[in-house]
Parts: sequence; structure tokens; C-alpha cells
Amino acid sequence: MIDQDINNKKSIKYYVKEYLQEIAKDLVGKTAIDIPAGIGTTSEILLEHKAKVIPFDLFPEYFRLPQLTCERADVMEEIPLANAQGDYLVCQEGIEHFSDQVKVFKEFNRVLKKQGRLILTTPSYSNLASRFSYLIFESENNRFMPPNEIDSIWMSDKSISKEIYHGHIFLVGLQKLRILGKLAGFRIVENRYVRLSKGSLFLFPFLYPFILISAYLNYSRNMRKDKGLPRSEQGKIYREQLMLNISPKNLLNKHTFLIFEKEKEVDEVDFRNDTISKSFDKVM
Repeated sequence: MIDQDINNKKSIKYYVKEYLQEIAKDLVGKTAIDIPAGIGTTSEILLEHKAKVIPFDLFPEYFRLPQLTCERADVMEEIPLANAQGDYLVCQEGIEHFSDQVKVFKEFNRVLKKQGRLILTTPSYSNLASRFSYLIFESENNRFMPPNEIDSIWMSDKSISKEIYHGHIFLVGLQKLRILGKLAGFRIVENRYVRLSKGSLFLFPFLYPFILISAYLNYSRNMRKDKGLPRSEQGKIYREQLMLNISPKNLLNKHTFLIFEKEKEVDEVDFRNDTISKSFDKVM
């Protein structure tokens, strides 16, 4: 193994390895895109499960797996693949580094086949400890300063590329990941529990009653409004969001680990509705 962290239960790599082992039979012969591939940790596991692995990274010079060639790719520009190539795409600890996340999700959609799976992990911005830290410090963690130009530029090797690898500047929570996926033709099919955030557990008995009551009041208030949509459709969307808000699993989970399925091509996605869309004179 090129990375011993896959055996460390405090590392997200351990839980990605576990999931890939669960779906090992389905990986055989399938095309799996790994971006950002890093040193090749996930690519190695995919290869062991007999997947056809295509790794990309902004800095492929650091890729250490000799069996594969990692190509340079800036996902916010374009992944150098034709449309509908992948059965799986793994974006492990990547989305929080990308400034244009809508574009990134759309690019993931483009290179995946219909019903292809997007496996995405990112530090949790939705657990109680992260929410409390953001309230106090506007930071993901109370040990860190807010994103800044000292701590949040992780890599800028001018000898290799003019691109800058940003730190956790663009962290994103579950609700935003859900809508980013929807805008790009994805739906969440699984929200996996990783491990307990001890700080969140400490806050849970104090904050959860307030969260539960507030979330249900907000849900009821919005359900009473006439949105010009069938009540069943409106209720389905709001209930999905309500469950994300009140789920103890989400509030206590140390890490975010989502499995998306590609439902539609990007050009098939259209949520516009004349009964609910606002004209510019009413928006402005």
C-alpha cells in the first residue's frame, strides 16, 4: 500500500476503502475516474478491485502509483475525457478546494454515464461542532483561523504550474451539496455515516431541541405557502431538506460522505416554473 492512512479509522481514506470493498463486485471491469487523485491512494484500491482506473490531478507529479499514469487536469476548466466515459467518479476531499462548484458538478455529470455514481467526501460543514465554530469564528474548526491568504494557500509550485491549490476556502454543507447535485442532474442515493464528532456530541443535548422545533416550524410555514406546485412535489422537496436538517446522524457525523447518481444530462435539467419564477423587477 502506498498510503497507510487507509488503515487509520480517523482518516476518511479508511471509510472510502470500506465502501469500495462493499461494492467490489460491481467495480470489476467498470471505468472509475479518480479526481483529484493525489498520491494515488484511491486509485490503488480501485485497481485492486479490477476497475479500469483513470486518475487526474492538478499536480500529477505527486502521484506515486507506478501501474498508472495520472494526467494533469483542472476540473474547473475541463476533464480531458469524452462524454459519458465513467461508471464511477471518486472526488475524495476535493470539492472544498474548487471555487466554481456548480461548474465542477456539471463536469462530473458530463464524463459520467447515465446512472453513473459520484462518490464524494468532504469535511463536514453540517455537524454541530462546525456550525458552532462558524458562528463564533467563521471557521470550520475552533483551532483554525478563518480562511486567509496565509493558511489557505496549500500549494503553488510555479515550476510545475501557474495554478494555485487552495485550502478549505470553499467548504460546503449538506444542503448546498444537495442543490448543487440537483442543478447538475444528480440525486443523493446514500448519505453515509463515517464517525462521531465528539465536539458535536457535547453540543447535541443543548442545541438539538432548538434545531428540531425550528426546523419543523420552518417546514410547516413553507408548506402552507402556495408555491404553484403540486403539494406532493412541494412536500417531497421540503421533507428531504427537513430530514437533512434534523438527522442526528448528519449533526454528529465527523465527515460528509455522499453517493450521488446521475439522473439526467445537464441540458435536460430545468427547474423553471412560470408559477414560481420571479421576474427581474420583483427580484431587484
